[in-house]
Amino acid sequence: MPLSVLDLAPVSSGQDVADALENTTRLARAVDDLGYERFWLAEHHNSDTFASSATALLIERVASATSRMRVGSGGIMLPNHAPLTVAEQFGTLATLHPGRIDLGLGRAPGTDPRTAQALRRGAANTDSFPQDVRTLSRYLAPAGPGQGAVRAIPGQGTEVPLWMLGSSTSSAELAGRLGLPYAFASHFAPYQLDEALAVYRANFDPSGPLASVDRPTVMAGVNVMVADDQDSAEALFTTIQQMFLRLASGAPAPLDPPLPKLRTMLDAQQASAMDGPLQVSFVGTPDVVRDGLDEFVARTGADELLVVTYAHDPVARRHSYELLADAWGLPGQNAAA
Repeated sequence: MPLSVLDLAPVSSGQDVADALENTTRLARAVDDLGYERFWLAEHHNSDTFASSATALLIERVASATSRMRVGSGGIMLPNHAPLTVAEQFGTLATLHPGRIDLGLGRAPGTDPRTAQALRRGAANTDSFPQDVRTLSRYLAPAGPGQGAVRAIPGQGTEVPLWMLGSSTSSAELAGRLGLPYAFASHFAPYQLDEALAVYRANFDPSGPLASVDRPTVMAGVNVMVADDQDSAEALFTTIQQMFLRLASGAPAPLDPPLPKLRTMLDAQQASAMDGPLQVSFVGTPDVVRDGLDEFVARTGADELLVVTYAHDPVARRHSYELLADAWGLPGQNAAA
């Protein structure tokens, strides 16, 4: 079963944005060699924690630095952009890197309301999302009658694979009706996971207007931290726990170093705010994490896992992906080729 990577170019305390972008590039090279299926980057704005705002540019950097795996968005927040602009950007990427580019689409803004308004230079309108997805698909389709006078060049005829992203039943229903593969953000919004997957599968139409797969196809986000021993993994995981505490308090910041005694410092409300979004997390030695992921796949029927690993030290982050690849039996670049 494939494993893929979701990365948001996280910025660690004591480092700057340039360091974050270089660390993401190094991670991409490493997981390309290790046999991961894809490397996705997600659009976020006005964040001290993440440096992935110019997502298409970062996808180009990663695609140019790697040779085998697919590279794409997890996702592009479509309400922030005109569909034509997205088609031109990803059409260019697909032209430069044929057969390696994915386009995951989300309905959320990926930022706070004020920044969302600045991005759009007007009022938000997520109601147009379903139609915008169809419009974008037409721009990427081969030339044909009824396409209109406006074309995406590059873009037309590239047929960049679309994925629907979501964390709710509404996105799941839309993905099913359109016939698209579906990626669920269970790594930070796990609450409707089971319900959304059931809705997606029940509504899946293999002859839908944008159908690109012949059966329901699910990718699920999972938080993972693997280390050589359990205590080290749990200590490293406190970095993402602190990140979610900061988000809950409205004070995002660069990633904090591990704080092994973190839980003893929290009251019940803080612990709940930290643990709730991180329910789909697997932390420990390679065997412990592999067994946990096996159980998760058996429960959800996921076809692919999108692995998210945050660590203050980029070396520890890469090591976690190395240990996971070995435990999962990924083939590595030579075997995959």
